[in-house]
Amino acid sequence: MSHPTHLHLACPSGISGDMFCASLLDLGVPLDLFEKAVASLHLPEKIVLKAEKALRGGLAGTRFLVETPHDHAHHHHAEHSHDHGRSWAQIRDLLKKSKLDAKVRNSALAMFQRVAEAEAKLHGVPVETVHFHEVGAIDSIVDLVCAAAGVHHLKVSEITASVPVDGTGSIQCAHGTFPLPAPATAEILRGIPIRQLDVPHELTTPTGAAILAQFVKKFGSLDSFAAEKIGYGLGTRELPSRPNVLRAFLGTPSTTPSTSHDQIVEIRTHLDDITGEHLAHAIDRLMTEGALDAAALPLLMKKGRPGYLLTVLALPLDAERLASVVLRETTAFGVRFERVDRRTLRREEKTVNTPYGPIRVKLGYLGDALVQIHPEDADCRKSATAAGVSYFEITASARSLAR
Repeated sequence: MSHPTHLHLACPSGISGDMFCASLLDLGVPLDLFEKAVASLHLPEKIVLKAEKALRGGLAGTRFLVETPHDHAHHHHAEHSHDHGRSWAQIRDLLKKSKLDAKVRNSALAMFQRVAEAEAKLHGVPVETVHFHEVGAIDSIVDLVCAAAGVHHLKVSEITASVPVDGTGSIQCAHGTFPLPAPATAEILRGIPIRQLDVPHELTTPTGAAILAQFVKKFGSLDSFAAEKIGYGLGTRELPSRPNVLRAFLGTPSTTPSTSHDQIVEIRTHLDDITGEHLAHAIDRLMTEGALDAAALPLLMKKGRPGYLLTVLALPLDAERLASVVLRETTAFGVRFERVDRRTLRREEKTVNTPYGPIRVKLGYLGDALVQIHPEDADCRKSATAAGVSYFEITASARSLAR
């Protein structure tokens, strides 16, 4: 089999930094890679890393342990202990002075930057003054550095993940008791879909959230994937209703996926005081800014006034930004969000040489069956004008040749 290019994370019981590192070890990433990365930080504490085989919910996998002389085993998934931690400036200095590979160092810095920005927003202070109480702890520093080292060691071109989950109830943080998801976790995952389960424990931690936000570009179910290896990273505690396991699939996507499943965000608003020209401009602007689609439907609103329902489809990471475009570019005073599942055909693009010139076409496949053919409108218009034939004749020729 060729070198695997894709890593998919299945997170049925959430994700923490140690679970992610453990899943990489279970895939075959060597422990000494992590040891060399940590040694390059020149931490004053003596750090011992261990990989240990264990069971969770009957599934065998690997645990990743960080030990110091004062604490024989930091129990990850409990990042909210009152460890004195380090400041963002101290951690940044540690990383910049380290002998880490540049890509590893930059990824680790970016993950800590995400956490620093979340903490700064939560506490209303400048980023530069943020002091980490939880994620500044030794085990979390080790987790994020080892996560960066492991990802770059695998040399994958894409990382995807299932929609992360968290439990219900509350968590004890350095600043008090808060409902789950923990405030930092929720802020880091802003724009990323997350589901809560009826499990009275924290399942996704701030370090786990930072790993997802940094490396994962698409969230949803695994589709048409050939796994070469599967790694099982184990969490600290046993959960009563599910195995506390993060599964990492390392392999290659199928060249002929049936369909694609993912989650998108629908942004909607009612408009009763906007002109057609103004609305058309707003839709054009939304598409330019990266909306997947934008459309308006006529409405009969209160007091018999005509209006429009504006609907914008967006990737989760783009939803907040596109909502701001709606609020700036239309007469809306507010918008509504709804996360929805989306199933799309496998798409291909090709150019067919018709008697009237080349026409680009989009092809939609359901499995191996070609079910949609859409000639490019601009090409059809241009060829119809140049050849002096009908638009219909151009599209019919392009569809026939595409088949």
